[in-house]
Amino acid sequence: MKKIKNDCFSFKGKLLKTADAKKILLQKISPTTRSETISIKKALGRVLAENITSKIDVPGYDNAAVDGYAVYFNDLKQNAETLLPIAGIVTAGHPLRKKFKRGCAYRVLTGAPIAEKSKGPDTIIMQEDCKIMNNQVLIQPGHKKGSNYRLRGEDIKSGEKVLLKGSELRPQEIGLSASVGKIRLKVYKKVRVAIFSTGDEIQEPGKKLKFGSIYNSNRYSLISLTKQLQCEINDLGLLPDNYKKTLAALSSAAKKFDFVITSGGVSVGDEDHVYRSIKKLGKIHFWRVAIKPGRPIALGNIKKAKIIGLPGNPVSVIVTFMIFAKPALLKFSGLRSFEPHLYKIQSGFDYKKKRGRREWLRVTLINGGDGKIRAQKYPQDGSGILSSMVNADGLVELSENIDHVKKGMLVDFLPFSEVLK
Repeated sequence: MKKIKNDCFSFKGKLLKTADAKKILLQKISPTTRSETISIKKALGRVLAENITSKIDVPGYDNAAVDGYAVYFNDLKQNAETLLPIAGIVTAGHPLRKKFKRGCAYRVLTGAPIAEKSKGPDTIIMQEDCKIMNNQVLIQPGHKKGSNYRLRGEDIKSGEKVLLKGSELRPQEIGLSASVGKIRLKVYKKVRVAIFSTGDEIQEPGKKLKFGSIYNSNRYSLISLTKQLQCEINDLGLLPDNYKKTLAALSSAAKKFDFVITSGGVSVGDEDHVYRSIKKLGKIHFWRVAIKPGRPIALGNIKKAKIIGLPGNPVSVIVTFMIFAKPALLKFSGLRSFEPHLYKIQSGFDYKKKRGRREWLRVTLINGGDGKIRAQKYPQDGSGILSSMVNADGLVELSENIDHVKKGMLVDFLPFSEVLK
């Protein structure tokens, strides 16, 4: 009697390794050259299309790092208390209007500008270490020269390159741009992405679900995933299980967009028309990859447009988007660094795996009781269990040469906070 394979990921044909598939994918993509100049108020999440060089020192003047009293260090007694008259006050934005004098102390607030060291006080004593007596300040011994003093240019020097072309503009990059006087930034234009869902069984949310139908979760997952990447999204709706309509829709979309991303229709079923349409209109670079979840994933192109055909199962859609589509979109966007970081973590579970394919297991993080965080495999691991992506903390990635996991083993952990943001 023939042995039955109870493995929906079993396939007799040749499967591509993940690393080889990603190499092909990224080799086929060149970063965009289209750019625009926008206000820094609108630049969050965009990709910088030029190097930023500062024309000023930051800070632009010596200033106080704390509230306290500015003094000349040589006026302080090293082994006894020093009593100095308070000759003025300096606050942020309000420099002293007269010359600093030796033998005096000056009340300063954080950020207060101080004259160059050769002309002004060189040390600031925290107010907590001072005692005020009749407009005089009593200072204890033991202070260091230059303490609590911010030097001109200690953060950024004039002429210094502060941001590199291809950098993602996070809040800190935008703040840094403002600190060197930039109000407008040259950024790459957004990647134009068209999104299709496929399947006659798919029904839009908001309507009563018919027997034999499922709600269209993939459409909204993909819209959200691409929104997070600052793409210009074009939601082209639902494709029926019809070859001619699929062919026409892909042909039209390829003329207008940089990427066309579909879910479903790339397997071997009678109604899987996306693969056939890509092959008819353009070229397939790869089709099947030795992965779980998500083996049927297709990369092709129709003229200049890149076509990424993702699987139909909702977990597979999100996982394969993270692993394949996201780095492709980010590379095209002009971003210099686009691969996620994996972190070593102890396994809290045992698991047997088929050698030769790469797997991503949904896991939650647990406290082992000994102060160490461990990854615990999520119990329901079907590629249709979308709730697992909500309840899990991330994925454990198992390479092709691993055939088992034991408790306590170090495994590669990919947190959702790293890739779903």
